[in-house]
Amino acid sequence: MQQGSRIELEITDLNQTGEGVGRYQGQVVFVADTVTGDRVLVRIDRCLRHYAEGKLLEILSPSPHRLRARCIVADKCGGCQWQHIEDSYQSQVKLQQITETLKRIGGFSDPPVAPLLPTTSPLGYRNKATYPLRRSATGAVQAGYYRSRSHQIINLNQCPVQDVRLNPLLATIKEDIAEQGWSIYNEEKHQGKLRHLALRIGRRTGEILLTLISKDEEVQGLQAMAQVWLERYPEVVGVALNYNPQKSNVIFGEQTRTIAGQAYLREIFAGLTYHLAADTFFQVNTEAAEALLGFIVEQLNLQGNETLIDAYCGIGTFTLPLAKQVHHVFGIESQTASLAQAQNNAKINQINNITFLEGTVENILPQLDVSPDIIIIDPPRKGCHPLVLDTILRLKPKQIVYISCQGATLARDLQYMCQKADYFLDLVQPIDFFPQTVHLESAAFLRRSDPNVI
Repeated sequence: MQQGSRIELEITDLNQTGEGVGRYQGQVVFVADTVTGDRVLVRIDRCLRHYAEGKLLEILSPSPHRLRARCIVADKCGGCQWQHIEDSYQSQVKLQQITETLKRIGGFSDPPVAPLLPTTSPLGYRNKATYPLRRSATGAVQAGYYRSRSHQIINLNQCPVQDVRLNPLLATIKEDIAEQGWSIYNEEKHQGKLRHLALRIGRRTGEILLTLISKDEEVQGLQAMAQVWLERYPEVVGVALNYNPQKSNVIFGEQTRTIAGQAYLREIFAGLTYHLAADTFFQVNTEAAEALLGFIVEQLNLQGNETLIDAYCGIGTFTLPLAKQVHHVFGIESQTASLAQAQNNAKINQINNITFLEGTVENILPQLDVSPDIIIIDPPRKGCHPLVLDTILRLKPKQIVYISCQGATLARDLQYMCQKADYFLDLVQPIDFFPQTVHLESAAFLRRSDPNVI
C-alpha cells in the first residue's frame, strides 16, 4: 500500500476522533465520513509506520447505520463528524468508547457504565455559535466552521445543530458587515479587524446576545449598526464587542464592551434565573445539562444537612440549584469575571448559603478548613492536577462526583483515586451533550468503601 493508491475497504469500527477504521493487508486505515458496515473505495493520502489515512472516494455498499446528512456541507464542515450516522448508533458507539476507555486507561475490569441518559433533540440543541469570519475571492463576507484539519472556512447561512432561532441572523449580519466595509482579520498576516461573530441564546427566554470579536478596540460605525440590529431583531437584547489582539487561536480576548442594549441575556436553568454574558462559559446544551443535574441530585440522595464543595464552579450553573438542597456550598473559581457572575446569579435568586472563593482549585482547596460530605469536580479537558486529587482524598468526602468531557483524563484520574485511597467507582453516567460529534459528557460517582459510611 502506497500513498495515492486506491483500495476497497470494509469499515469495521469507529475511532475516538470519529473516523472509520478498516484493515488492508494487515494495516489499519482511518477514513473520515464513514461508519461501521460501509464498504468503500478509498485513496490513501498518508502512510505511516503503524497506520494509514485515506480519503473516501465512493461508497460501494452503505452501512445500515448510515443516513443522509441533514446539512448540505456536512462532508466538508469540521463542526460535526457524525451527521451521516443514525442517532441510535452514535449513542451505541459512544457508550462502547467510554466503557473501553475506562478499561484500557482506568484499569477497571468491569466499569459500571449506565446507558446514556436520554436527552432532547439531537439537532437544534446548541445555545451558542461562534463563527470565524473571512472574505471570499469576490469580497463577500463569509462565516462558518473550519473544514476538518484545516483553517479553510466552510461558509454557512444556517446550521442544523444550533438553535434554529439563530439561523435568520447569520446571513443578514454577514451582509451588514460587508456593507459597512469593516475589514476582516487575516490570521496569516495578523491584519484586519473582525475575527469572529458570536451568537448566544437563552433557550427558555429566547433572548439573544450578538458579539463581534475584533483585533482592534474600535470598529467605526458599530454603535449605529448595533442600534439597527436591536430594532430589526426584537429578540436581540445586547450587542457587544470583544477585543482580542493576540496572534493565537483563542477566540475571546479578555475585554468585552457592551455597545448597545444589555451586557447579558437571561436564561432559566433548573427553575433559577441566570444572567449570561457574551463570553461566559455555560454548557452549550441547556436541556442535557439540566438532565445531568437532575440525575446527580437523585444519586446523591441529599438530606439537606450536607456540606458540599463545587470545584471549578464557573458562573454557578450547578452550584446554585445544589445549594438549595444542602446546608452549605463552597464554590471555587479561578476566573474573576465568572466568579462575579456566580455571585450575581446567587443574589438574583436570593441564595445565601454559598461561599465563593477565587483562585485555582489546587491553591484554594488545600487551604479550606472544612469537612465536606460531597465534592463535585468539573475540570478542564486536561483533568485534575495531582494536588487536587490528593487533597480530595485527604478531605475524605463521603461522595465524589467527577464530571468530564474527556474520557481519557477521567479514566486516569478515577484510577488514581481508587488505587490510592479507600474509594470505589460506583457508577459512570454518560450523557450526550454534543450529538452529531464524537464528544461525550460523563459523570462518575465515587463512594467511600467504609461500610459504615452511607
